[in-house]
Amino acid sequence: MTDILITGAGIVSAIGVGKEETLRSLQEERSGIRPLRYLKTEHHEFPVGEVQLSNDEMCALLGIDPSRQPTTRTALMGMVALKEALEQAKLMGSGELEKTPLISGTTVGGMDKSEQYYLDFLENDSRNEYIRTHDCGACTEMMANHFGRFRMLTTLSTACSSAANAVITGAELIRAGKAECVVVGGTECITKFHLNGFASLMILDKEPCRPFDASRAGLNLGEGAAWLVIETAEHARRRGVQPLMRLAGYGNACDAFHQTATSADGEGPYRAMKQALESAGIRPDEVDYINTHGTGTGNNDLTESAALRRLFGEQVPPFSSTKAFTGHTTSASGTIEAVICMLAMQHGFLPVNLRFKEAGECLIPVHKPTAKKLHYVLSNAFGFGGNDSALLFQSVTGDNLPAPAHSSPKLGEVARRAGGVCKVYLLSAAQISAQEPLCDDWIENPVELTEPLTRSREADYKQFIPPLEARRMGKILKRAIATATVAMNDAGQGIPEAIVTGTGLGCIENTEIFLDALCREGEDQMMPTRFMSSTHNTMSSIVAIKLHANGYNATYAHNTVSFQSALMDALLQLHRGAVGNAMVCAHDEMTPSYHALLCKGGYLAGKKAAECAVSMMLATEDNGRALCEVADMRILYRPTEEEKQQALAEMVADGAECIDGYPDLFGVNYTTPALDLYAAARTIGDKPVVVRYSDENHYSLILLKPCSDC
Repeated sequence: MTDILITGAGIVSAIGVGKEETLRSLQEERSGIRPLRYLKTEHHEFPVGEVQLSNDEMCALLGIDPSRQPTTRTALMGMVALKEALEQAKLMGSGELEKTPLISGTTVGGMDKSEQYYLDFLENDSRNEYIRTHDCGACTEMMANHFGRFRMLTTLSTACSSAANAVITGAELIRAGKAECVVVGGTECITKFHLNGFASLMILDKEPCRPFDASRAGLNLGEGAAWLVIETAEHARRRGVQPLMRLAGYGNACDAFHQTATSADGEGPYRAMKQALESAGIRPDEVDYINTHGTGTGNNDLTESAALRRLFGEQVPPFSSTKAFTGHTTSASGTIEAVICMLAMQHGFLPVNLRFKEAGECLIPVHKPTAKKLHYVLSNAFGFGGNDSALLFQSVTGDNLPAPAHSSPKLGEVARRAGGVCKVYLLSAAQISAQEPLCDDWIENPVELTEPLTRSREADYKQFIPPLEARRMGKILKRAIATATVAMNDAGQGIPEAIVTGTGLGCIENTEIFLDALCREGEDQMMPTRFMSSTHNTMSSIVAIKLHANGYNATYAHNTVSFQSALMDALLQLHRGAVGNAMVCAHDEMTPSYHALLCKGGYLAGKKAAECAVSMMLATEDNGRALCEVADMRILYRPTEEEKQQALAEMVADGAECIDGYPDLFGVNYTTPALDLYAAARTIGDKPVVVRYSDENHYSLILLKPCSDC
């Protein structure tokens, strides 16, 4: 494991703005769960963990004029926490940001403004500027632009594990030598959309939550943001910054069981925690404390207890859930709780599991103030769709940097398997789009796009999904399952070891139906089905469930670089040898009404739009039928012309041809680059090809080489 240090941290939650106030709340056992104050909703029966700042107060702290700069609550909280982290790490004004990627995690994005102005969007033009703030990537860009120009941006959206997965992606960039320093974290505000969504699932408690208690009755929603600056030890030394703690290991796995529930034996949580320990090379008995996911729901606390018993046996380390302090901050929880773990290590105490009285079938958490020196701390974050992640941190003291943990036999096996360098082959690909589905007829007989919006041509889904199940399933999920199944079977690799998806809008049809009902009919009778399918990682999780794939699972939702981000992640996993194959997907659907909003918001600018479903299998070994080699790629944010030219020159050095995609074949949507790559791979000749995508903010290049060069 490359020595990765945390050198800056910032946090805002219901228990404080900044690390000092957060620490006092933890030590004084002061919970932030209270009645709603800022969110305008009918549901005042549910206590929440709100950040005790209005949007106007946060704008004042940040020097933002909201009348001139559209903002969202998610972005504002993110900026407040990001400022603290950047200042502590001495990145502000240092010139380092332009070399530094920023990886964010969020699920609702700008939903607070979308639900406030949804009817305005549809019926008049008075709030069009907020159409552009809806998607997750827009919030990340608002945060980044406030502080300068980062080298690269992307956004993970894996529900409640989003921020933890942002840490993992940042660490993978460092381990691959793609960056020396990365800013990672997550931010999420409470909205009517997900307050009503969680209420429809009947998992909200009307009293302050009691994780792991026999009387637990659900979770309390929270909000907040937290960021970590992670960098190599050498980079930290050169910059003269002090480490706060060390990222010793991490793990990500998919439970592959159910969209909103965890399997009884906690398979996904068990795998994620086990990976975290193995990647650090430490034994279970070396863990001093676990910050559990611990939501307070009947399912989570019981299955997490089962996973802890499986991994640690009868000697489960002290553990607690700090969600009784902050509420469940959903996408931001991974880094909010990482900062809490850091504070506990620095000040030598175990955070208390508030309001615990009796365990019942669950394990007994820390429920009394306890001083303890902490060396290794494990922090869990589990999301919808069984997306489970675990982060392992190691304490540091003053100028004495910790020695890396002893080597793990599993890591040695991975290193031998990877050999340090490997080629990655595109073995198979399947598409459902405006062209003939699940075949390559478009090569000889392409369908001409004549309408402003062309919906996908649907496949016969009976061979992939039972009819009764298909009736309850949105088209985008059917497309995801069909393309994934075909790509997997054509590759002949068996079950994918990783599934990584890019989506700009997620299941926008379900999101739109739920939002429309919320805005037109009120909050009394919201149905859970649409909410369950509205999270961006629904496609990755449903594919994992269908294919019984328990491996690495991630979803990126950053507008036009969603697919490229997913491909980047898969290449990092493959090159490191963490997996031997990976399924990379891109899925976006488009409703007529949302298409109209995108046109209003200036996203499409008169271009012909269409839908997209692509699944590809990549592997480090050629199956003899590989389409091409995926040789290199770049993603840049707001690059200068000189930076663009340099990146392109590096890509075309071997005589590669540069293409800008196939808009006449596939139309335009957020994940169009996936179809462009698919088309280039299917038609590649005897020369390398660079697939280029450029818009007002992002510039990406993907280098493909013919198999004759492999």
